Amino acid sequence: MMEISSSGAVDRAIASRRSIRRFLPTPVPREVVETILDLAARAPSGTNMQPWRGYALAGEEKDRLCAAVQAEFDAKTPGHTQEVRYYPEAFFEPYLSRRRTVGWGLYGKLGIARGDEAKMRAQHRRNFQFFDAPVGLMFTIHRDLATGSWLDYGMFLQNIMTAARARGLDTCAQAAWSHYHLAIRPVLGLAAEEVVVCGMALGYADPDAPENGLETERVTASAFTAFRGF
Repeated sequence: MMEISSSGAVDRAIASRRSIRRFLPTPVPREVVETILDLAARAPSGTNMQPWRGYALAGEEKDRLCAAVQAEFDAKTPGHTQEVRYYPEAFFEPYLSRRRTVGWGLYGKLGIARGDEAKMRAQHRRNFQFFDAPVGLMFTIHRDLATGSWLDYGMFLQNIMTAARARGLDTCAQAAWSHYHLAIRPVLGLAAEEVVVCGMALGYADPDAPENGLETERVTASAFTAFRGF
């Protein structure tokens, strides 16, 4: 078995990951994106099914997807729902408070006052241009796969974000895209069995963007773990 000599680099990559919401235009070469995805695919999956399918977009291809989804967003067409629900129908504690804390933390960094629906909507719209990232990733899963494959998918996505940080890149995983699967389908040519899982922005963080200064809190292991027999 291969022995890992130092945990420092892995720890730094995990601990430094942030959801970045404004990127520099600096291009990311295809070979770098492909290397990150190859590494991510080492994620464990039940009976090695590897349930992930991805679309890596840059340049005009990315712009075409963004334009299609932003047009739907601007039209305010009713009925844009996820095929698989990400959040509960009603939030409850402690999850409600955590959600509100990160939401108002972001809006505070951007100078968006409570109740300013227009500015909130404008910020949400930026999801659909991948927050200016040079690379947009879109992920799908076969609709007949079960809960275990979705759990496997989460490990795959985490690997992408960690491998990106190890290369000085940043990401933002975006469930918001899944609400617009009807607009995404014809652009990407999705098969009928493909369900949109999420999008992900990939690139270099803009160090001067105030929203990128948001650092969310995490409860410690002692708060969510019962340690027994140690």
